[in-house]
Amino acid sequence: MQESEKRKAFFLDRDGVLNRERGDYTWEEDDFVLNPDVPEFLKVLQDKGFLLIVITNQGGIGKGLYTREQYFRIEAKLHRELKANGVVLTEIYYCPHHPTETKCLCRKPGSQMIEKAIARFGIDPKQSFMVGDRDRDVEAANAVGVKSFLIEANSPLLPILDKI
Repeated sequence: MQESEKRKAFFLDRDGVLNRERGDYTWEEDDFVLNPDVPEFLKVLQDKGFLLIVITNQGGIGKGLYTREQYFRIEAKLHRELKANGVVLTEIYYCPHHPTETKCLCRKPGSQMIEKAIARFGIDPKQSFMVGDRDRDVEAANAVGVKSFLIEANSPLLPILDKI
């Protein structure tokens, strides 16, 4: 794929960026609440031609606090709520590991999940962005040349549009 054919993407952390960070793992559907401007923000990005890719650590699976099935129910809820607002996520990558339980290459600040998306979808890192609420999100993005935005958890996302 030639450089001119490569696509641009917006990578997004989940908890604290897309949904409310509540200070604990989120695996129950009732606890999963989209942050207020998320659908509008993602719709603008989608309309600008960005692929929308979620990159999320889900260490609670590795710690045995919740199952993959419970995680996937939350993922399905995210898809439903965004679809109701005209937004379709390109993909969601998740790391089920926790560093106290096992070592892995996929957990942020590692960049493996972003690298997989870049390879799979022909993404140009130089045209792409990541938004996260932790230093590890920024580190993962910067490791592969993706520009990043570090926000406070549960902050509005619409102001980022003025910076891209």
